[in-house]
Amino acid sequence: MNHLTSVCVFCGASAGTRPVYREAAAQLGRELSARRIRLIYGGGSVGLMGELARACLQHQGEVIGVIPHPLTARETSGEPVGEWIVVDTMHERKATMASLADAFIALPGGFGTLEELFESITWGQLGIHRKPIGILNVAGYFDPLLTLIDHAVAEGFIAPLYRQLFVVADTPITLLDRLAEHETPPGLVQWLSADET
Repeated sequence: MNHLTSVCVFCGASAGTRPVYREAAAQLGRELSARRIRLIYGGGSVGLMGELARACLQHQGEVIGVIPHPLTARETSGEPVGEWIVVDTMHERKATMASLADAFIALPGGFGTLEELFESITWGQLGIHRKPIGILNVAGYFDPLLTLIDHAVAEGFIAPLYRQLFVVADTPITLLDRLAEHETPPGLVQWLSADET
């Protein structure tokens, strides 16, 4: 059983085309607050990032945003949501978020969200961290990606063991429960340490 005190959430600076995405982000923010789990996120106040962070903060949750200085004008509007850590580069942003979190969650998003999700999975595969990873599959958004991953397993490019590095659910409550129960797949080898990335 994982005692989660802080979760890093990857999500879009856009809100998507359907209200269900914004609703899921807000629901996750409220649930993190209710469970007294600190939110670590990309620091933006627009799109799903803003929905998530505001919902968490409005329900007395703790929010820490990490944002590179060059993106402050693009990903924010108005006052920062919660505590703000401004860094110099995207690499520093991701490393800071990872160091502050006990687990990772991906909400719907674009290339940046997908890149962050896959980096957290890859780092788990390499043994750099042993933190649980979750995908919040809102309205089936990640179905095509999950199909691709299963295809890669079937074609021999991803070992079945590594398919167990993450869990999937379609509601925040179920996903957080699964993250808390998730165990590192037995047999993983540590190929690299965090200092070697």
